[in-house]
Amino acid sequence: MQIGIDSFAAAIQDPETGVSIPPAERLRNLLEEIELADQAGLDVFGIGEHHRKEFLDSAPAIILAAAAARTKNIRLSSAVTVLSAADPVRVFQEFATLDLISQGRAEIVAGRGSFTEAFPLFGLKLQDYDSLFEEKLDLLLKIRDNTNLTWTGMHRPALAGQGVYPRPFQAQLPIWLGVGGTPESFARAGYLGLPLMIAIIGGEQHRFRPLVDLYYEAGKRAGHTPESEGGKLKVGLHMFGFLGDTSQQAADDFYPGYATMFTQIGKERGWSRTSREQYDYTRGPKAAYLIGDANYVIDKVLYTNQALGGISRLDFQMTVATLPHAKMLHAIEILGAKVAPAVRKALGS
Repeated sequence: MQIGIDSFAAAIQDPETGVSIPPAERLRNLLEEIELADQAGLDVFGIGEHHRKEFLDSAPAIILAAAAARTKNIRLSSAVTVLSAADPVRVFQEFATLDLISQGRAEIVAGRGSFTEAFPLFGLKLQDYDSLFEEKLDLLLKIRDNTNLTWTGMHRPALAGQGVYPRPFQAQLPIWLGVGGTPESFARAGYLGLPLMIAIIGGEQHRFRPLVDLYYEAGKRAGHTPESEGGKLKVGLHMFGFLGDTSQQAADDFYPGYATMFTQIGKERGWSRTSREQYDYTRGPKAAYLIGDANYVIDKVLYTNQALGGISRLDFQMTVATLPHAKMLHAIEILGAKVAPAVRKALGS
């Protein structure tokens, strides 16, 4: 199992004053976090994409390219690329360039995103939500597999044999499909033979097992095989997680920023106010948040792997609005020095 980190490049606020760290300093700290993750032996670092003031990741490929120059081994991924609002040609060119800079460490996780600001920002209509994604995913995959192509769609000017350059360092640029909880998305990933990245942001992870089974079944019907059989079907997870010297410390450090973020989102979406009781429940042994000391998190990762029938990658979403940089660095050190080696040993990977 690969172990990594996803960041949304949240605009960090001082928990006592509420004053945000200057954006340049926040991005400098983020690059230091990626550099440490590489040194700590983690497998992947992903940067999300948002188009709102709480985040600094509207151009993830640029952040990842800066990180590529400071790292040697860690894979660099989007988490996710909001493909519905993007031009697949530019997405491919950006990540192919990143792949060249990093000498074969770039990946794309393509998805719809969890916010809608990108649609009006780029002149798109929300009523085209489904058709935009389906069409643009089709084009992105065709560009991946063909240097020159002829293509016609509804939402983008046609291509008439043009070449898309540069081509990546890797023989085939890895493209994962990022999904939430809709069966159609899981089945689509299986049918297309794409690696699956599931965002589990609450509840109990074992509830996703029927959807994972659906993914593999759809892939099988389309002639694809699992990674364990030499194929391309595999499952990754994006989950909230954080490490501390004790489980109580980790929970207490992560909660303020978590509550700030989810309270704001909840106001926009009509959710009930975030509570510490709810948060602590979701940190429980069978629930989704991987927050605690090293031993507790190791046990939960192994449980998650078993509950979902074996996973290939687990990315910890560790960035929230009031988390001090020093605590983030310490959590990365624990994840790399204790959690990842123990999980790999237990799984024989």
